[in-house]
Amino acid sequence: MASAMSDISSARAILRAENLSVTLDRRRILQDATFEILEGECLAVIGPNGCGKTILLKSLLGIVPHDGKVVWRDGVTIGYVPQKIEADRSVPLDVRNLLASKAAVIGCGKDAIATAAARVGLSADLLSTQIGRLSGGQFQRALIALALLGSPDIVFFDEPTASIDEPGEEQIYDLIERLRRDLGLTAVIVSHDISFVSRYATRVLCLSRAGRCFGPPRGALTADVLAELFGTQSVYQHVGHP
Repeated sequence: MASAMSDISSARAILRAENLSVTLDRRRILQDATFEILEGECLAVIGPNGCGKTILLKSLLGIVPHDGKVVWRDGVTIGYVPQKIEADRSVPLDVRNLLASKAAVIGCGKDAIATAAARVGLSADLLSTQIGRLSGGQFQRALIALALLGSPDIVFFDEPTASIDEPGEEQIYDLIERLRRDLGLTAVIVSHDISFVSRYATRVLCLSRAGRCFGPPRGALTADVLAELFGTQSVYQHVGHP
């Protein structure tokens, strides 16, 4: 569970994890992870399947129990876009109903729903569309709009393009980057897409069976690290970040 402590070591840090470890069903998923998330940055969390990326996010959010410290800056508000939601998409629930249900819980009005929908490109027709009839990309935009309600300072995205085709992936990553810049959001994104990391990530947290790395993409993603993460000598071109 997240601590309410305020002993953040960096003036720009929104969160600090210290010796974060998670054990589920007697199996150690994550061990002694220590890192900070800075205000306004885009942190990419990458690694092979089964290395604990989703568990890391859920431990930071207090969804799964953990050992070690998770220290949030006072007053931070959080949004979360899960990889999937456990809901029967055959239920006659439209996007507007979905957004209105959260808005009612957190005390947002209709204006907040309209603003969130506009920011992610949900038209009036899409707001009236049943959840089960949305494409993968449209459904992802609905989940992002849902996360934006309440004006969060930081949003966690768990594999936001997992069920989307390649052109749709580009649109979702472009949308996340635009929201980060326009709204001053801090974004934490679990992704398998190394090209996304090269274009948008300000820092990267790599999880693998051999250990972990953390830092700016250029310094953290060495050839050896990429080989460990992806099982081959990957070619990675650093773009836009020192």
